[in-house]
Amino acid sequence: MGMQEGQRTAIGELSERSREIFRHIVDAYVETGEPIGSRTISRRLGMNLSPATIRNVMADLEDLGLLYAPHTSAGRLPTDLGLRMFVNGLLEVGNLSKEDRESIDGQCAAVGRSVPEVLEEATTLLSGLSRCAGLVVAPKTNHTLKHIEFVHLGPGRALVVIVTEGGLVENRIIDVPMGMPASSLVEASNYLAARLVGRTIDEARAEIIGELESQRAELDSLASGVVEAGLATWAGGDKGGALIVRGQAHLLQDVTALSDLERIRALFTALETKEALVRLLDAADDAQGVQIFVGAESELFSLAGCSMVLAPYRNSREQIVGAVGVIGPTRINYARIIPMVDYTATVIGRVIG
Repeated sequence: MGMQEGQRTAIGELSERSREIFRHIVDAYVETGEPIGSRTISRRLGMNLSPATIRNVMADLEDLGLLYAPHTSAGRLPTDLGLRMFVNGLLEVGNLSKEDRESIDGQCAAVGRSVPEVLEEATTLLSGLSRCAGLVVAPKTNHTLKHIEFVHLGPGRALVVIVTEGGLVENRIIDVPMGMPASSLVEASNYLAARLVGRTIDEARAEIIGELESQRAELDSLASGVVEAGLATWAGGDKGGALIVRGQAHLLQDVTALSDLERIRALFTALETKEALVRLLDAADDAQGVQIFVGAESELFSLAGCSMVLAPYRNSREQIVGAVGVIGPTRINYARIIPMVDYTATVIGRVIG
């Protein structure tokens, strides 16, 4: 959660009184989503501050880029920069309630359930507890394979299709030499199928690479290149398994304007792409713990004016294998959701072992 220089200055420039007024505006925003005016703050704060004094403070906060006036309203709302400053410097993150902790423990318990089922359950649970969209990036699968083939997609591109014994289908796009004959793709498919079906990619990889390097593989050079590209795509160059998203309907509840609806739809579409998966995992990899993206700070969410709270989870070898998170409007209840996401990540890490 890096702070930009401007934010650091802003936080230092705020007097205790300004902080209190700013915190009050953000709290009101998180609670209602409505702009709040100086009279209401004056009444609620009971600090013997006149509405005029509060208006001056609000004007200063606006000059710093922390507040803005929506439309012609007399009230103010926090900007993305203001929310980021609040999260970094003024937010008091509460402890997770006993009920929330027990819900997460109970739902993620792995008794008789597969890892995919536990992750599915965790996503639905996060969505329900936060009343936002929940997301989980599942670990990369390493199942035995039932089928593998290369499919020509157009000049210089091919699709690697893998079907696991459990019936999961995964597709990856690879670059192939321009003008490559279809026969080389068939050759590459047959070669890999003979060595991979019934085994995991990791089990067979060393043997295949050994064959290719010693040129024992009876493949033309183009087919060899395709086999190497196909293996490389699976070998950690592309991270992560599936992206599970649940509770998207929560994001649509407060939406009234058609333009907002379009933005949220664009977010759903973005989340269905492999690129979103890689970006989420990259973000999780960079984090020691929970990461918070406020509104336009994340390219992925800037369209939708949403915030995301994301935490990586680790396997028993302490490697980051996936991530869990919550996506909601920028007025999500950060104080409650941050520890919730953090705790869920810890529990999932314990369960998947």
